[in-house]
Amino acid sequence: MTPITFYKYQGTGNDFVMIDDRTLTFPAHQSVIARLCDRRFGVGGDGLILLQNTPDYDFKMVYFNADGRQGSMCGNGGRATVRFAADLGLITDSTTFLAVDGEHKAVACEDEIFLKMGAVTQLERHADHDFMDTGSPHYVTFVDDIDAVDVLANGRAVRYGQHFEPRGGTNVNFVQMINQNTLYVRTYERGVEDETFSCGTGVTACALAAHLRFGTVEPVQVLTKGGNLRVSFQTRADGGFENIFLIGPAVRVFKGEVWV
Repeated sequence: MTPITFYKYQGTGNDFVMIDDRTLTFPAHQSVIARLCDRRFGVGGDGLILLQNTPDYDFKMVYFNADGRQGSMCGNGGRATVRFAADLGLITDSTTFLAVDGEHKAVACEDEIFLKMGAVTQLERHADHDFMDTGSPHYVTFVDDIDAVDVLANGRAVRYGQHFEPRGGTNVNFVQMINQNTLYVRTYERGVEDETFSCGTGVTACALAAHLRFGTVEPVQVLTKGGNLRVSFQTRADGGFENIFLIGPAVRVFKGEVWV
């Protein structure tokens, strides 16, 4: 077994095991990652992120879900990785980095990270939900009383339902409108297979869906179980969105060593 230095970061309660893998020495096996993300037998986290070198960018973010499988884009994970890069001295206040869904730009302020998300060009509008890809696929439905929703059971039913399971599953978001500019969001995340305290790509999808359904004006304030985020955006002539920014805190919790 080999000792590995790790860092723990969280963004509004969405927590990650962070590895500086610029030497490309981390054993990125599914079983290893799943064990490190286990909250009883490992470090514990909603996911694991490797920070690696890559040509033409400040760094590359490689994200794995808690089940050990490589995942799609993670918004809170992206903000946490930007903070990690700043803490390592790789960047100062602004950065351009590479993730699984392509190039991202970000600005690291003292208390917040401004992360530019990819443009959203394809949306599915239905009577009871919206579906879009904000770096990860998201089902969004609006409810009257979000605290009464069984997020685990209802989210699992949609995620593994006959419509989405053949498409690789989806993340499932439940949204309550607090006022014209504020949402409360709870999310069932695929890969974690549970409700998380916050989901950055989910929060983004919910803010865009709220604009489409209720004319919510950006920046949209979004409350989650783990804290507050903001989403700013511009609409496109084709009905999509661009210049989307996910804004909120990302902090280092602790540093340690684990044997793998």
